[in-house]
Amino acid sequence: MTTETTAATLPDLRPALARALDQIGTLIAGTDPAAAGNPTPCSEFDVATLIGHLQAVVRRIGVVVAGEPFDSVPSMRTSTDWVTEWADGRTATDAVLAVDANLDRVVRVPWGEVPARAAVGAYIGELTTHAWDLAMATGRRDQLDDSLAELVLPATLSTIPEQRGEGIPFAPIVPVPEDAPAYDRVVAWSGRNPAWQP
Repeated sequence: MTTETTAATLPDLRPALARALDQIGTLIAGTDPAAAGNPTPCSEFDVATLIGHLQAVVRRIGVVVAGEPFDSVPSMRTSTDWVTEWADGRTATDAVLAVDANLDRVVRVPWGEVPARAAVGAYIGELTTHAWDLAMATGRRDQLDDSLAELVLPATLSTIPEQRGEGIPFAPIVPVPEDAPAYDRVVAWSGRNPAWQP
């Protein structure tokens, strides 16, 4: 399959990306700063560093879709005013996403070169998974949009390798029933325990 064919047949996932960004923004806005040091299901992050990573991700999405080097935005951003900094990053990325032509260019992401449309899909998966991390760390699992997990589940299962090891930044798959809720299946495939407790 050529890059041109791939770009032409991929759907426009910007509305779903907006929902994923809205979900993160709502969770960040409702996070008590006193929870900054709380652990999260993503073992490398506590709540503050997870939010710092998400502040970087929202900016990196815009940079990538614009065709600029992904590593021009570090993967971590020190964040103090969480809500204002999220809004600033979201505004900048929304401006890039408003340009239709950007979706068809080939862009460079940490895992290779893909059409911008595919990069958007991958970032929806990352945001959806990290939304679960933040919700679980702060006792708000009931605030998650399960339809986002249903959307990203097929791509999660098909693009994140089953075999884990060097160069694959995911813990081993956590077994769950095939009829488990979509969010459980997404996070389990990503190496998280759906029954995680702080």
